[in-house]
Amino acid sequence: MIYIYDMRMNDGSRHFTSLPQTVLWYEVRDHVSNLPGAVLTGFICDDITEAWIDFTYMDYKFSINDQFGDYWFFVDEPSCPDEILGKVLAHFRSLLH
Repeated sequence: MIYIYDMRMNDGSRHFTSLPQTVLWYEVRDHVSNLPGAVLTGFICDDITEAWIDFTYMDYKFSINDQFGDYWFFVDEPSCPDEILGKVLAHFRSLLH
């Protein structure tokens, strides 16, 4: 089972879930556009070890980073409602099952 949690980062963002890295980063990046209302705002990849994918959804800023075989999900505003986090989680969980 995948959970929503509240792990605060030094930059003030909230790490709220992780999903297994079952597809490459560009598939995750491209999947952002399938979430109605989500807008890809940036991405960077070193083509070797990691990628960062940034997007907005329902007026919140999100980032996804691949770490240690998982995709880590962050939201800039820690008080983002769990209902919105759950929608983001469900959307990407459908890809990263």
